[in-house]
Amino acid sequence: MRAALVQCAPHLGSVASNLDLHLDFIARARRRKADLVVFPELSLTGYKLKDLVEEAALDPVSSAPFRKLRAAARDLDLVVGFVEEKASERGLFYNSAAYLRRGRLLHVHRKVFLPTFGMFEERRFFAEGRNVRAFDGPFGRTGLLICRDFLHLNSHYLLFADGAEISITPSAAPGRGVGSRDRGFASSRPWELMGETVSRLTSTFVLYCNRVGFEDGAAFAGGSFVFDPFGKLVARAAAFEPELLVVDLDLSLVRKARKAWPLRRDDKPEVTLAALERIVRSYDD
Repeated sequence: MRAALVQCAPHLGSVASNLDLHLDFIARARRRKADLVVFPELSLTGYKLKDLVEEAALDPVSSAPFRKLRAAARDLDLVVGFVEEKASERGLFYNSAAYLRRGRLLHVHRKVFLPTFGMFEERRFFAEGRNVRAFDGPFGRTGLLICRDFLHLNSHYLLFADGAEISITPSAAPGRGVGSRDRGFASSRPWELMGETVSRLTSTFVLYCNRVGFEDGAAFAGGSFVFDPFGKLVARAAAFEPELLVVDLDLSLVRKARKAWPLRRDDKPEVTLAALERIVRSYDD
């Protein structure tokens, strides 16, 4: 399997410009024989939308941009980020990611953990997603997360318990703190440490695609990466700069990792469920 992570800088609020950006990168990835092309969080709209959320919203089933993306995905798979408003849920807007497979919509994930502190205002404008689940993809059982979802261990455990072999996270993580040219911002390091940890403990491929560029005074860090099921860093994109990161993944490593380190075999989700039910019942309102 050949994956292409598109570390780009979307245009804030312009779906038309971003659609052109997507089609250009898809063509570039196709020339490099990619099987899967992953774009960052809110790649069709830009991140700091605020009051532009409503104007940028799309129905992934019926909107014209998605028809063009499905056509572009005729011979490969795509993961794109967008503001979702379904016809059956008018007035509810979600920070979502869609998986397109060979011209059809295969799965949509709605961001569950919406940061609302400091520079982040997501809960002011978006409804919260209510589910984390894996789905059957062409390269194995697959899960989607979005940005802050990635920093919550329960997100990864839920995909692990649901049988995921590949975990894909589009992100728009800003950069903070002094780092280095090869590592980027200091704030990028925890994301990479999480990727290394969860890839090893869940024996999955972890693909993390972060954006770059500036919006409303915020700098986005880049540094997209891929870890294999043994927790080994396969590839890392540059900090700060746009890049098309293309990497070949040996999918047989999932089987090898789960045979060598049988955490998936020995997991007991029923114990986790019972303990969580007890913890929630004990909450003191």
